[in-house]
Order: sequence, then C-alpha cells, then structure tokens
Amino acid sequence: MKLVIAVIKPFKLEEVREALTAIGVQGLMVSEVKGYGRQSGHTEIYRGAEYVVNFVPKIKLEIVIGAEQVDQVIETISTTARTGKIGDGKIFVVDVDQAVRVRTDERDEDAI
Repeated sequence: MKLVIAVIKPFKLEEVREALTAIGVQGLMVSEVKGYGRQSGHTEIYRGAEYVVNFVPKIKLEIVIGAEQVDQVIETISTTARTGKIGDGKIFVVDVDQAVRVRTDERDEDAI
C-alpha cells in the first residue's frame, strides 16, 4: 500500500477529485494548508498598503491506495492539477505498513 500526498492549488480540487473518482479511487482526505516553495510568497496591495504574503494557501490531498494504482493516480493528479504556472504543487509517495478499518476491523488492502 502507498500513501500519495499531493499539494495543489485550491481551485483545482473539484476537478482533481472528479478525475480520481473516474479512475476508481474510493476515498481521500483533504486539508487546507499554507506553505511556500520556489515561489516564496508574493506581495499584495490592500487598502493602499503593500504587504508580503509569505505563505500561499494550498490544498493537501492524502490518498491510500494499492501499490498497483500509484502510477495511474500520480498521472491523473499531475495532468489534472497542472496549470503550467509556478505553484502547481508537488506529489509525494510514502509506503504504508498497515491499515485498519475501525468499524469492521478489516486490515490492509481490505481496509482501503
């Protein structure tokens, strides 16, 4: 099993969710996060005053899937979330040793 962590632009969330559902992903976790990468924030003007926005709002998706689905999920997220502009996001893949469905006590692949 693998945990796919994707950080994307907020306005791409619904489009990415629909694309993942279309390829058979049955569940995901969504968090609103803030951060910065190469874009290092930006400056904005509010009521005539300029200020620096150090942390950019993003959406973090966490998806636990079988190892055989990893490439397809990465490709789907990458193509759907891409705008071609800086700040499109990142995707990380991490091994998952164990999963348990609390309601039924199913384990590992059966739990996801």
